[in-house]
Amino acid sequence: MGTHRTFIATYIMASGRNGWVYIGSSSNLHARVWQHKTGAHPDGYSAEHGCVHLVWYEQHQWVIDAIRRERRLKKWMRDWKLKLIEDANPQWLDLAADWYPVNDPNWTPPSEDD
Repeated sequence: MGTHRTFIATYIMASGRNGWVYIGSSSNLHARVWQHKTGAHPDGYSAEHGCVHLVWYEQHQWVIDAIRRERRLKKWMRDWKLKLIEDANPQWLDLAADWYPVNDPNWTPPSEDD
């Protein structure tokens, strides 16, 4: 059974404003962002470059649409990617900053099955 944050999306993680960016897609954005934030894949691009801030995402109804969008965005010039982020999130805020109540003793991290 999914949570209110379980949805299909194309997303961009960043190391900071105008820093490294990672583009991905997921059928469970909540769990995937947690993996980025905790370095679950230490040898991956986002971990190596410190891409731990969710700065943009776009919800999709179907996984194939999210994957297609991811592939298109990865072909874009860097300036276009930065403009996409700036237009939606001019302050480059971490859009997932309040998703994980890590100080709550009853909270458990999201799982892939969520």
